[in-house]
Amino acid sequence: MEPPFDKVPGVVSTTSGYAGGTVVNPRYEDVARGLTGHAEVVQVVFDPRQVTYEQLLAVFWKNIDPLDAGGQFCDRGRQYRSAVYYEGEDQKRAALASRDALARASGVAAERIQTEIAPLAAFYKAEEYHQDYARRNVREYWAYRAGCGRDERLRQLWGESRR
Repeated sequence: MEPPFDKVPGVVSTTSGYAGGTVVNPRYEDVARGLTGHAEVVQVVFDPRQVTYEQLLAVFWKNIDPLDAGGQFCDRGRQYRSAVYYEGEDQKRAALASRDALARASGVAAERIQTEIAPLAAFYKAEEYHQDYARRNVREYWAYRAGCGRDERLRQLWGESRR
């Protein structure tokens, strides 16, 4: 999820990490095995003078499958769930409103959207080898992405007009 956000003017940084679980300072091996309750996430730091939280939510929705409760694409398990972890009531309202707008625009009942929307209790930065993975491991990333059918599924959901 880093590349779609990295392209957005006003995004200062993206950091791979973990959130939504119960273990303090989780390790990838434990997260990947489903032992921590955490999801793999991306922290997006942005300049609100250049891009709004709502615009970032739109980028998020168009790059996931919000209907899949079992993970995302090839990545299966609760640790790969789609989630929005908000900070504060304004972000909570915006996240819920964007989910509801997505449901209306797509004709999908809101209850079919499986994306978790919850307060951010803590964010834990992932190990360094996870940071900028797509940029640092171009061949592996694109082979994985193609093999998982990610782009095909996103086209099924959103058509060609993805940001």
